[in-house]
Amino acid sequence: MKANDTLTLVLLAAMWGASFLFMRVAVPVLGPIVLIDLRVLIAGFGLLLYAMLLRRKPQLIHKWKQYLLLGACNAAIPFCLIAGAELSMNASLAAILNSMTPLFTAIIAYVWMKEPLTAKKMIGLLLGVAGVIVLVSWNAHAGSTGTWGAVLMSLGAAFFYGIGGIYSARHFKGEQPLNLAIGQQLAAGILLLPVALFFLPTQIPSASVIGSVLALALLSTSLGYLLYFRLIMNVGAVKTLSVTFLVPVFGIGWGWMFLGEPLSLGMLVGLLIILLGVVLVTGIKLRSRRDAMQ
Repeated sequence: MKANDTLTLVLLAAMWGASFLFMRVAVPVLGPIVLIDLRVLIAGFGLLLYAMLLRRKPQLIHKWKQYLLLGACNAAIPFCLIAGAELSMNASLAAILNSMTPLFTAIIAYVWMKEPLTAKKMIGLLLGVAGVIVLVSWNAHAGSTGTWGAVLMSLGAAFFYGIGGIYSARHFKGEQPLNLAIGQQLAAGILLLPVALFFLPTQIPSASVIGSVLALALLSTSLGYLLYFRLIMNVGAVKTLSVTFLVPVFGIGWGWMFLGEPLSLGMLVGLLIILLGVVLVTGIKLRSRRDAMQ
């Protein structure tokens, strides 16, 4: 990749890794549903404003049902699950568990699209499971972190990301990336809004909470998606997938730097095992070499 693309990839990973930090700060005050509804609505309108500045008119109505389903599977549900998990789990562990998304995507692709599960992929899936067990078992002593309920919520989020990824590939071929980003966020916000009205916070958010919400929406989501789609266009989907390996690293680093979250051997070993499983399932190194030869 060119230097600019590499810098964009690292910046995207830093923003997406920081999203776990922002959620960890804001969710105890706002609750998962209100926090995520604010996230997707602010992000959606921010992207809509960006489209207007570019004089582009988003085309969303023709697939409004599909956008509602995409918004549910790829934003509303997984975002809420991660935010809910972070009520009892630190940001570092949540970021690591989110890297299981490619493994769930492989399983869903096998069931839904009959994409074969090779021996290499099966080994990768088993490594992913082993990594989760190591991660949770070795960190169970860290206060409220590592509880299995929060772990299952985080894994559920990765599962829904897998569904959303496969669904978008099947039903949004040829769709403009900016349309996808705007449609997904606004659809998620519409779905969550009537529910969020029943879970309004009982205390006035502090400046740090408000700042975390704005950063989560505008940096990690609006700007993050713009960088993501720019990478897709410049270097392709396979190389962009390498962001999977950087996000948990930044998630761990931000949690340690700003929240004082502990670093442990079990955390690092679990992360390495999971990422090794991701390599086997996605075949990212092999494909990247092929891309370089073309």
